[in-house]
Amino acid sequence: MALMTYAEAAVLAVGQAMEADPKVVVLGEDVGRGGIFGQYKGLQARFGAARVIDTPISEAAILGAGVGMALAGLRPVVEMRVVDFALCGMDEMVNQAAKNRFMFGGQGRVPMVVRMPIGIWDASAAQHSQSFESWFAHLPGVVVVCPGTPQDNYSMLRAALACGDPVVYMEHKALWGATGEVDEAVTAELGRAHTRRRGTQLTVVSWSRQVQACAEACEQLAREGVDAELIDLRCIWPWDRDAVLASCARTGHLLVVHEAVQAAGFGAEVAATAAEALGCKVRRLGAPRIPVGYAPVLEAQSRVAVADIVAAARALRA
Repeated sequence: MALMTYAEAAVLAVGQAMEADPKVVVLGEDVGRGGIFGQYKGLQARFGAARVIDTPISEAAILGAGVGMALAGLRPVVEMRVVDFALCGMDEMVNQAAKNRFMFGGQGRVPMVVRMPIGIWDASAAQHSQSFESWFAHLPGVVVVCPGTPQDNYSMLRAALACGDPVVYMEHKALWGATGEVDEAVTAELGRAHTRRRGTQLTVVSWSRQVQACAEACEQLAREGVDAELIDLRCIWPWDRDAVLASCARTGHLLVVHEAVQAAGFGAEVAATAAEALGCKVRRLGAPRIPVGYAPVLEAQSRVAVADIVAAARALRA
């Protein structure tokens, strides 16, 4: 195993895929200089400008080109810099990439990985701090991935690159410098959650950066005598119903926590599924339905803090 950052893990995954398959190409703004987070560092020097392609500033053009490349037999990695910018290319994502295989009876496939970093980006305000994973979970035809650790950003990205369908790959903007051990032998399966902590009294489900806050909350709850199990979904669609329901069947309580706005967030899908299947007690916890502020005191209002998670867990078990 090697110690590396979340960004370095992504470089390793993409580089290995490009070495193994000449059909894998990268396109997007600033990818030639390594990307704004260093997530493509050194790749253009290794593989050349014909495979690591700098593009104009047009998300619609970048995504449209990626769809065309995929239909022509390539396996493009499409860089959107941040999910907020990707909104300019949604017709290509929603009406072309997601639906091509269905509309043409499987004659066309779009094996494309679209990297759309999500989440609150410190002091970056309302247009650079959004989490839209529930939007894409609602879109038939795409896989949605939200890795929360360097290991997962390596293993899940390798799995996404091997997928034959379009993958919306949502790394967190604040995790690029996070470090952790990465074992290249560890593989991941799209749609398979990872249980990060075992417990018997409460199931906590989360994903992406919010898993860190949940882990801290579980430690605090343990000191209070509450034995919580923490499940990191990692993949929003397909999501691991079996793992979540098996845990809830043991604990009888489910708390779903996400950084995205709580209203219509994906936590509602997880909570409703558990309630319908098992009748267990459920609770959701997400951000208020407000834009993320620039000033620290305003930005803090959009964060789901450890104290909020602990309070929600106590209320659920009361």
